[in-house]
Amino acid sequence: MIFRTAATAAALAILLALVGAFTGPQWDPDPVVDHVRVATSDTAIGGKSAAAEPIGTYDVRTTDVTVQLDGTSVDAVVREPVGVDHPVPGVVFVHGAGTGDAHQAFSEPGEALASAGVATLVPSKRLDTYTTSHRDYVAMAHDYLRSVDRLRSWPGVDPDRVGVYGESEGCWIVPVMADLDPAISFVALGSAPVVPPREQAAFAVDSYLRNTHVPSEIFRAIPRAVGMVLPGGGFDYVDFDVQPYQRQLTVPVFVAYGTGDSSMPIEQGAEQIVSDAASNGDDDVTVRYYAGANHGLRVGGPVSPDFMGDLSDWVASLPASAGAAPQYAGDQPEQTYLAEPVPTPRFLASGDLLLALVIVGVSMLVLALLMWAGGVLVAVLRRRPVPHPVAPRLRVPIGGLTIGTVVTFAALVVYLVEVAHLALDYEKDDWIVQGGWVVVRVLGLVTVVFGAMLLNRYLELRAVARLVDAHRVRDVAPAVSGVLGRVAVTLVLTGASIMLVMLAYWGVYQLGI
Repeated sequence: MIFRTAATAAALAILLALVGAFTGPQWDPDPVVDHVRVATSDTAIGGKSAAAEPIGTYDVRTTDVTVQLDGTSVDAVVREPVGVDHPVPGVVFVHGAGTGDAHQAFSEPGEALASAGVATLVPSKRLDTYTTSHRDYVAMAHDYLRSVDRLRSWPGVDPDRVGVYGESEGCWIVPVMADLDPAISFVALGSAPVVPPREQAAFAVDSYLRNTHVPSEIFRAIPRAVGMVLPGGGFDYVDFDVQPYQRQLTVPVFVAYGTGDSSMPIEQGAEQIVSDAASNGDDDVTVRYYAGANHGLRVGGPVSPDFMGDLSDWVASLPASAGAAPQYAGDQPEQTYLAEPVPTPRFLASGDLLLALVIVGVSMLVLALLMWAGGVLVAVLRRRPVPHPVAPRLRVPIGGLTIGTVVTFAALVVYLVEVAHLALDYEKDDWIVQGGWVVVRVLGLVTVVFGAMLLNRYLELRAVARLVDAHRVRDVAPAVSGVLGRVAVTLVLTGASIMLVMLAYWGVYQLGI
């Protein structure tokens, strides 16, 4: 009996492993072969002119303004140097992902640049058209151009020397702005993703997970989570391609990355910007890498002073600084894998379908439990024997299958949440990362063992029933009795089967297939 259960469990586990492998893509990003080589560790801007003054040279005047958009308006903050006797260049800041309040966002670089003789304008992000599922980068570019017009008209600002700085998600917007408004004087990009959002998300998840030292089996979940059509509709922006706009660049470009930023393709991104601009005859791209700076170009909390000084010097010295050598300078970047297109799952590409299957599977198990509990309650209230619609030999395995399926799925969710917290905080904990995965897989295998026991015992009871029927023996209890019993067992088996397939899909039963 033990050998038969073990053999059946092994067969079921292999079957689930095959189902998991067949229903979705693998994940194996290509390594970076051709690395960026910086010319010097010194990030100082070549071609710096006398117009480039140190940060802190001037006092800064801060003014709250309003920028009118189509259908609404946003607050903005203008910072300008006090005591300058000539028109100054200006920079409009474009926000990254999330919210962006004009009084809080970019306050450090805005203040620093203004103190060095560069006027800055930081608008609040427009949020009535910006949601998790909907983002129109072209429409956002039109909105931010209103801020550019506002700064151009500001007293003391040279309207021919106003450019745009975008950070993170804003780097998908800034090249669109430069294409829509050829009068934009320059473009600066901080922590630019460059690749479409879906590819960047997969790259970031992969990088975070590798840093956290997760088991190799976890990586197969990346294309299945990122490559699917996300549930709820919308999310068209995840495939937005900024490269056609980068290939239209005609102005000087400043590119900044922190070598402590593992969420961005810091080598691939810079090289792609240089290549895209060059395809349009624009060779004026300056790339700088800042040691230990994170995604927000911060080092230990504050924004990197080297970055702020270099950006200020580069803006103030244009056009002399546009093509000045060296093109690549700063800390040596290290990007291990390429950000690449994400494969689409074969059969479960729909996030709505995945969510529906989980809901249906769990609902069936819960409904079966409620039916059994309701039967027990009715019997107790009527002072009747508690009904047992399932044969005694089936009760333990069917209970184990039901509980095991739910517990394993819950453990998988908890495990993934904990790993995500560690990854986002750049932390490692082998007890959680490695030990937690072992626990999830052991729970999954125990559940399969209960499934194997249930299958074998049910087949045995069916064989006995056929034998008894052949000999016309009466009063032999069936494996499952009553309509409610058959319905409840059908719900359990169907719901558990769905959930086991879901567990297999997310890698619990991987066998290196």
